Amino acid sequence: MQPALTVFFMLLFVLLCFLGSLANGFIVLMMSREWLRRGRLSPSNTILLCLGVSRFSQQCFGPVYIFNYFLHPVEFTKSLTRQIICLHSDFMNSATFWFSTWLSVLFCIKIANFSHPTFLWMKWRLPSLVPWLLLGSVLISFVVTLLFFWGNHNLYQEFLIRQVSGNMSHREWNRRLETDYFMPLKLVTMSLPCSLFLVSILLLMNSLRRHIRRMQHSAHNVQDPSAQAHTRALKLLISFLVLYAMSFVSLVIDATVFIPSDSPWYWPWQIILYLCMSVHPFILILSNLKLRGVFRKLLLLARGFRVT
Repeated sequence: MQPALTVFFMLLFVLLCFLGSLANGFIVLMMSREWLRRGRLSPSNTILLCLGVSRFSQQCFGPVYIFNYFLHPVEFTKSLTRQIICLHSDFMNSATFWFSTWLSVLFCIKIANFSHPTFLWMKWRLPSLVPWLLLGSVLISFVVTLLFFWGNHNLYQEFLIRQVSGNMSHREWNRRLETDYFMPLKLVTMSLPCSLFLVSILLLMNSLRRHIRRMQHSAHNVQDPSAQAHTRALKLLISFLVLYAMSFVSLVIDATVFIPSDSPWYWPWQIILYLCMSVHPFILILSNLKLRGVFRKLLLLARGFRVT
């Protein structure tokens, strides 16, 4: 890739991370402000706060790893700093996937209408279980991080001691490390939250379909408040589904296809990896009435300062 194009993608990545940090920081600030004012948060806002914190943390530490690996690939791979940042990244990736999943499940339980006793029990109990679900997500992420660290540490020590027996290059060693251990581990640990996320969307779609059919049979307007609530939630979840699926697939591909720092696809690939956590907070802000109102006021205020 030409140097000018590399610089362009690098600046685009920095801009993406900057905007994502602003959006996630805004969500964290607003939720923290509400928590301090009222002394408590609603279940959905609690998940929003945790999701915003995890993504903001990812976008602060992630670029440090990416730029260090780009500038000093061999030295950084052998450093203790890489081990620490990878530990943080593995934990935050797992926690973010779980927080996002519980947010979609809560939307589904809150809006969907089913008469099954199990669903009614979940509709009644789930909001009060949110703190425990978040705590369980943190514990699962901690265990996943230990598994990643164990495999990374063992293979890393083998690489340092044997120097890969002189028969394997640095690139081949990274590919082997990713495909033999981390790729299956990522598939197993991410499949469960992804499955729950898909189930929540399918249930919401089925609920909307049944509600519209019921309204048609009773000669009521299809665009009643319940149908509109279903549609808004479904649009939000489907837009998130695209980003969620892109993030999941990109992480799996990242574990199977090693892209070195000198590859022309290095920076475009980093942009794809960070796209979900940078774009999705803006979708959450625009879909939340209170966040959207404050965000619009801040934009008008910034525009007023620019005019003056």
